[in-house]
Amino acid sequence: MLVHLFADPYINLGTRFFIDVCAMLLLALGIYYRRYGDKELVISAALFNIFAFAVLTILSSVQFSVTAGFGLFAILALFTLRSEQITKTEITYFFGCIAISVICSVQGTALPMVLLTVAAVVLGAYLIDHPRILPSVNGLRITLDKIDDYALSDTRKMCDDLSSRLGVEVLSYQIKNIDFINDMVIINVNYRKI
Repeated sequence: MLVHLFADPYINLGTRFFIDVCAMLLLALGIYYRRYGDKELVISAALFNIFAFAVLTILSSVQFSVTAGFGLFAILALFTLRSEQITKTEITYFFGCIAISVICSVQGTALPMVLLTVAAVVLGAYLIDHPRILPSVNGLRITLDKIDDYALSDTRKMCDDLSSRLGVEVLSYQIKNIDFINDMVIINVNYRKI
């Protein structure tokens, strides 16, 4: 009886949309927003998820090649993401919301498989980005008005020096530019608050 119920295309579509929205909200609000607090990205990712679900549902119900669908998907993603620079973590969560809409909207995949795949996406994001598994590291670009003699030769000493200057635990640094004329160095610093 239950199998026949999901054979109805409208019930099947409604179920897929319900799975899509629940998984996307869990990923965007339950994980990303609680950890990073970026309302703007949550709104963008959520709306893009719903728009992509609608477009891909229509495209999967007509004769449309998978290549053309992914081409459209890539164009839409590039168009949206080119307007402002976002971090790697933000783009990953954004892509996760889009991936959920693709998984849920493609017709022909059995609902249990859709549920398992979406659950794997959300669980993977939760575990991989969990603060206890990978503690947060912040990045900062600084300019020093003196080039230390050990900047290139003694990485540990330079990290210790930067840690004491900044009052944080410097994990690593990368020298971006050395200006011997003005005795300046530009450094990208990865640090964790003490």
